[in-house]
Amino acid sequence: MLGIELTPEDELDRLVERGRAAEAVGYDAVFSTCHYNNRDPWAFLSRLAVETETIRLGPGVANPLETHPVTLASRLATLDEASDERAVFGIGPGDPSTLSNLGLEDRRGLRPVLEAFKSAQRLWDGERIDHDGTFAATDAGLNYEPPQGSDIPVYVGGEGPHMCRMAAKHADGLLFNGSHPADLRWAREQVADGLADRPDDRGAFELVAYASVSVDEDSDAAREAARPAVAFIAAGAAPPVLDRHGIDREAAETVGDHVSAGEFSAAFEAVTPAMIDAFCLAGSPADVRDRAMDLAEHVDGLVVGSPIGPDVDAAIDAAASALGDVFSA
Repeated sequence: MLGIELTPEDELDRLVERGRAAEAVGYDAVFSTCHYNNRDPWAFLSRLAVETETIRLGPGVANPLETHPVTLASRLATLDEASDERAVFGIGPGDPSTLSNLGLEDRRGLRPVLEAFKSAQRLWDGERIDHDGTFAATDAGLNYEPPQGSDIPVYVGGEGPHMCRMAAKHADGLLFNGSHPADLRWAREQVADGLADRPDDRGAFELVAYASVSVDEDSDAAREAARPAVAFIAAGAAPPVLDRHGIDREAAETVGDHVSAGEFSAAFEAVTPAMIDAFCLAGSPADVRDRAMDLAEHVDGLVVGSPIGPDVDAAIDAAASALGDVFSA
């Protein structure tokens, strides 16, 4: 898989144009981020479904906390119908920085994700469900049948060891937030543990790097454009991840303190070259391709994630040219 993340920060017409451009240059999937403070991803994906023909579409990733899992299942089923069976369900525990604004950060975890997509698969197959766990449902069902039924692919978004193993055992794929071979090598080890318990009839599984990418013919411009995305990644990185890349914990803490205080310019300036190397594929098309070749030793696909590049429209094409023969359908 070669996918691309389109964040609904811009107005919808521009987003749809970018989605159409992504299909034209050979991406296999478009994922829309799901944050309450951006435009509605379902409105965007529904419009893109009408404007495209072959590219797969889905949230990257939805969470089962701010939307009831039964409602979430229905939204995926509707998208599957609107796109003529091109929906893919990206689901994860949600972004703690935005969920904290809604008082939901303490409910994040593995169980809400697993229960939500397992219940969705039953609903897509026409079952009515009763559930009393991380969410409640009584005799809930859909009054229509999704075209793919339970064959809508489910990709779990996450990077913790338990989430990686759960995805390998139960889902169709893992969208792992990582851009460095060392992180993806570690992720492959966690996935291998989960695959050992995967039933044979569950089918193939994909480990996909959901990678921050910044590409431009001007390598320095690409690296500068990576600073905002890398700042947020570094601020939330666990100590073992920082240690894996030799990043000073105090330096990362400084970035995080600025982010928490809303001092974004200071946070971006505090990002070090080592942080950019660890948390983004940043540079010229040749640079990005070389790094992607290293990732391909550990993963089955890649999603080109934010910031994409200093010129997003040009970078959509540049990334596809650089990566298309490394990761394909």
